[in-house]
Amino acid sequence: MSKFNTLDNIDVAGKTVMLRADINVPVDENFNVTNTARIDRTVPTIKELQEKGAKVVVISHFGRPKGERKSEFSLSHIAPALQKALGSTVTFIDDCIGTKVANAVAKMSDNEVLLLENLRFYKEETEGDVDFARNLVDVCDVYVSDAFSTAHRAHASMKAAVELKPSAAGRLMQIECESLDSVLSAPVKPVAAVVGGAKVSSKLELLNNLVKKVDVLVISGGMAHTFLKATGVDTINTDNSLVQMDMLDTAREILETAKTAGCEVILPKDVVASKDFKAHAEHMTVALDSIPATGYELLDVGEKSIENITSKIANCKTLLWNGPLGVFELEPFDKATNKVAQFAAELTKKGELKTVAGGGDTVSALANAGVDTIFSYVSTAGGAFLEWLEGKELPGVKVLEK
Repeated sequence: MSKFNTLDNIDVAGKTVMLRADINVPVDENFNVTNTARIDRTVPTIKELQEKGAKVVVISHFGRPKGERKSEFSLSHIAPALQKALGSTVTFIDDCIGTKVANAVAKMSDNEVLLLENLRFYKEETEGDVDFARNLVDVCDVYVSDAFSTAHRAHASMKAAVELKPSAAGRLMQIECESLDSVLSAPVKPVAAVVGGAKVSSKLELLNNLVKKVDVLVISGGMAHTFLKATGVDTINTDNSLVQMDMLDTAREILETAKTAGCEVILPKDVVASKDFKAHAEHMTVALDSIPATGYELLDVGEKSIENITSKIANCKTLLWNGPLGVFELEPFDKATNKVAQFAAELTKKGELKTVAGGGDTVSALANAGVDTIFSYVSTAGGAFLEWLEGKELPGVKVLEK
């Protein structure tokens, strides 16, 4: 049973439903949407509300206008893409509170969809102002929160608004929370986690939380350099790697915490080195004791590392993935990320492994490997996903709990 109300247990027939979505999507210089993923994932909730006879009022933020009305941040630019994805008319209103909105909502018929103007044109939104939230929800009967990617912010539309009306989680919010809970809160063990990234300092809280939750932790990317140095690999230095010398003691503490918790930490066994940080650059795979002192950068991990990682994942039932293993944007330094991701995807297809992934680079890396639609669930959330991994309470989720 879900910890919060969902669309399964709230009546919306004939009612006006305000839907807090996240359609903060990338656009080009002509305001054409370049990636519709967040819009596409919002559509099922809107359609279900329509089918159940609700009048749907969609609200969202777009960019960072910082409390000012700026045309380049108007959601009018996004309305055509939302309408196309939905396959039905979307009427845009150039405000999100006030008389204009109230009049438009009063004229709505069942199944109709309104898109209101950018919430962040009002500074009160990011301030979590209760009066702003009250003005926002004044036009609706039911409030549905479907923006997990903003759930780590206690903004007015994410927290205060939920408390002012009968509320529920939309389908996207529901599946995000249930998928993430299935990995760390109530997983099928053994659990493995793959964590990549440039710096240990940026994922310190995440690593400290994961070593207490998972059975196997694969550390790769630039942050692995710091851990290798901390474990005595003297060939790693600031000239050939992204090692953070000031984080060596911290890395050792994380390794000690992992040991105490019974978490096996997997570090690279070999690395791919190149003189040039560019696609198709000349490169070589070297053992850890043979890393050149200068003139080379470490851009990926080698076959021995790949074999070691896949052998560990093969013995697990659940996999959490955040961050690439190497510089996946440049061929052939995407090899390790692609091979390990494709191995995990094969196990997922066979029903032998539950795979949940998230984070900006992660989504791109898995798409590059051709497995983003094969993993059990890939979250489009960035900050919220990371804060959840760090074990933090998300205001936008907590407020929905019964």
